[in-house]
Amino acid sequence: MTSLDTPATAVGNYAELARAIRAEGLLDRRNGRYVLRIALNMVAFAAGCVAFAALGDSWWQLLVAVFFAVMFAQLAFVGHDAGHHQIFSSKRANTAIGLWHGGMVGMSFGAWIDQHNRHHQAPNHEETDPDVNIAVLAFTTGQSLEKRGFLRWMAKHQAYLFFPLLLLEGFSLHVNAVQSLRRKELRGRRVELFLLLGHFAVYLTAVFLVLSPLTGIVFILVHQCLWGLYMGCSFAPGHKGMPTIAAGQRVDFLHRQVLTSRNISGGRLVEFATGGLNYQIEHHLFPTMPRMNLRRAKPIVERYCAEHGIEYTECGLAATYGHVLRHLHAVSAPLRTPVATPA
Repeated sequence: MTSLDTPATAVGNYAELARAIRAEGLLDRRNGRYVLRIALNMVAFAAGCVAFAALGDSWWQLLVAVFFAVMFAQLAFVGHDAGHHQIFSSKRANTAIGLWHGGMVGMSFGAWIDQHNRHHQAPNHEETDPDVNIAVLAFTTGQSLEKRGFLRWMAKHQAYLFFPLLLLEGFSLHVNAVQSLRRKELRGRRVELFLLLGHFAVYLTAVFLVLSPLTGIVFILVHQCLWGLYMGCSFAPGHKGMPTIAAGQRVDFLHRQVLTSRNISGGRLVEFATGGLNYQIEHHLFPTMPRMNLRRAKPIVERYCAEHGIEYTECGLAATYGHVLRHLHAVSAPLRTPVATPA
């Protein structure tokens, strides 16, 4: 990942592109599609609960844990869309959907949206994007050299630790949710408190009421670790390994969003698996665009970028993770270079 430099030949105007997108009706809400998606998610979730109760204390429950890992991610994707006001035109309705889905998976919707909005405002900005300022990882050489103690050791080996660390992402989301409740300025704090307490109470009661202590602990580990891995694998490819924006560097909105983002090819299967985040460029340019419209926006944005000399990055899923791992390994290289000692 190198610091972003906008090519002198790269031109383009966001307002012009936005007019083309709006003319196609791609910013119009798709209420019916979202209501259907939410309803199907609720039916699938309920079916998983029935299967969990019917199986009883059995190691076959680990398959149910895998199912719920996928289910939690799909619910989180809907919460993400609600946070961007993609579902309804009403802010209150979107917030209600977001709070509901956050509560179902044990996340703080308000705290996550606050962080995610800061990311959208300045993606890959070395100082202000919270997604590239993570204690256990380094995304620039400068960040690597600033690490100390155990975090320095982790940064040194971060390419090998990346996927194992993602296994902890689900637990991290729960911890962050609980910590966010201390913030009195958090909007909907009382509602979040009620939902999170309800989530943990119902979840833990159900697990240990149906399963033995050992089976219950293994169920939780499989469920939470795979959910975290799934979430991390869906969100990380969009920007990791792409150019960063250094402090004081000024980049216009169009170039900032396109040049720091990466799309993932693979069609509708990848779209479903990643909750539409495979269209990262289009999503960052038009965050309120309903998820199901992103695929139609892609050729318009791609063609516009080609006509105006703006680099549009897209690759397959496996290649994407390869870029991420190579980048993590490259920025931590100075930590693996032996320090010469004076003769």
